Amino acid sequence: MRMRLGEVVSTTLFGTSHGPSVGAIVEGLPAGLEVDQETMAAALALRRTGGPLTSTRKETDDVILRSGVHNGRTTGQPLVLEIMNNDARSSDYSFLPNRPRPAHQDLPMQERTEGHADLRGGGSSSARLTAPLVAAAAIMRPLLDNLGVKLTAHLGAIGTIEAMLPTHGAPFADVDLRCQDGGVVEAMRALVEATRSDRNSIGSRVDLVVSGLPMGLGEPWFDGVEPALARALMAVPGARAIEVGQGVRALRMLGSEHHGAWRQGPNGPTLQSEVGEGALGGLASGADLVLRVTLKPPSSIPRPQPTIDLQTSEEVDVTVKGRHDPVLAPRGVAVVEAMAVLVLTDLAARGGHLHG
Repeated sequence: MRMRLGEVVSTTLFGTSHGPSVGAIVEGLPAGLEVDQETMAAALALRRTGGPLTSTRKETDDVILRSGVHNGRTTGQPLVLEIMNNDARSSDYSFLPNRPRPAHQDLPMQERTEGHADLRGGGSSSARLTAPLVAAAAIMRPLLDNLGVKLTAHLGAIGTIEAMLPTHGAPFADVDLRCQDGGVVEAMRALVEATRSDRNSIGSRVDLVVSGLPMGLGEPWFDGVEPALARALMAVPGARAIEVGQGVRALRMLGSEHHGAWRQGPNGPTLQSEVGEGALGGLASGADLVLRVTLKPPSSIPRPQPTIDLQTSEEVDVTVKGRHDPVLAPRGVAVVEAMAVLVLTDLAARGGHLHG
């Protein structure tokens, strides 16, 4: 099985949720790129649990650079980073593999591997593997900074409660929720707390704004800016829908409402658009790009759920006792930003925009 993203600058994942470690192999980085441990730590802190609305699993997420870095800079060789698992509690999954969880990949993965998969905590499909993705993106992000690209994500919605779009440079109004909109965070927090008290989970969304993409960045058709980002973002654990620009709202719009206009700016033509359509035909237009990633209610909830005992073929219930989040988007903010960085760095390299 292959867990690789990117063509020129690529990231390959390894490890499992309850194995010794998780990590990534990053290939295609230019030599001489500074690797700052503090920057990686700050990015991982945004993804990590810790607040009252998240899982109680505590991982320090210290990044070990196994190869590809010398004296704090990349060597041009494959970079291998590893993050140890120090707080796994495998006893929570003693019912596996005989009683596969609904809404999880337990049974399909067992079939795929002919019974040899490590299913504990989600195994190789676990959101635990987003930690090395976030670390890899933190290493790459200066390459996009040098191009003038800005990426900002925050919690865009929980249930029916909607926040405003994120703004570059704005602080979070609620750090636990990772939401900038102070007008809705109290209602969001109350909803999550009520959901958790009811031993349940709820759906949510991460909103992302990308600015400053060089015009023409991207590839026609299948590796265009939108399809490449959508493919990667649908791999975020729990993702169920990706919207670009107006997304599904375009269904009820007229062309006169949706289309932008080319205007002459001080540095050449600029696209004046109110709908976040920052790419045309797969190529960056120079306008802001808005993406929304809808995440399902977390599958693991402390309620009995129906399944089958594979040894007896009897229909039974299974209760997941592990430590889990009642909502995904707060921690998903860091993951969505990271996925976008990985994709856009690769597209920039393929288009000749990166020069180390």
